Amino acid sequence: MTLSLRVLREEEIPLAVDWAAAEGWNPGLSDARCFATVDPRGFLLAERNGVPAGTISLVNYDERFAFLGFYIVRPDQRGQGIGWQLWQRAIDHAGSRTVGLDGVLAQQHNYRRSGFGLAHRNIRYGGRAVASPPIDGMPRVDLREVPFEALERSDRAVFPAARTAFLRAWIGAPGHRARAIVDQGRLRGWGVIRPCRVGYKIAPLVADDASIAGVLFDDLASAVPGEDLFLDVPEPNAAAVALAKQRGLHPVFETARMYKGPTPELALDSLFGITSFELG
Repeated sequence: MTLSLRVLREEEIPLAVDWAAAEGWNPGLSDARCFATVDPRGFLLAERNGVPAGTISLVNYDERFAFLGFYIVRPDQRGQGIGWQLWQRAIDHAGSRTVGLDGVLAQQHNYRRSGFGLAHRNIRYGGRAVASPPIDGMPRVDLREVPFEALERSDRAVFPAARTAFLRAWIGAPGHRARAIVDQGRLRGWGVIRPCRVGYKIAPLVADDASIAGVLFDDLASAVPGEDLFLDVPEPNAAAVALAKQRGLHPVFETARMYKGPTPELALDSLFGITSFELG
């Protein structure tokens, strides 16, 4: 049998997203087109006799940081070394960059053996979206009306690299609702809610403090009352954990944020919901 590895073309990235959905990761409906903006050579496919057998992504954001995801081998092809070959090719693509990933519990020991260290847990909280009355004194605007430079500055505090093309795609993708709170010309918080295979996710959710995060959460959730709603929370942010619980959400899944290389210094106290388990 012949095994070959190649780069996924942009129009093929939905295959990796479909496999992620089959694994229960619940990707967004527009994720593929947004993910494709980061690194055109960062998505890999293993084919056995011309048939897809496994995927992995390792996207290089800049010269210092990359993120690994979509590490999936088709169930009937597991245990044959396909995943290891994909892994090696992906790690080579990253070069000397620090590499981040969100590892499921079953794989964390393997990641440690490959040089990854635990930074913190991310916990997915889920429940039902509830419509809440707006709170006076917190002016909410469409995030696309905010100067993009202000959005990028805020994002760089909570993400290890600039991701200009991705952010533009993310806030403007079909079905994505992006909101912000601006006070006296200053961006105090912002968030995006997007439709997923099941329900909706608020991702990311970034705010100066818990009160602003709560107002944004309620604003976004009010757009989809009664729908399944999910928020991926970095556990070190106790205020984010409390917010999820206060809104009636419960833990449904968790990952370990791990890094190979230095752990980036991020303002986790401002990060109330991460963007993606697949691209960070």
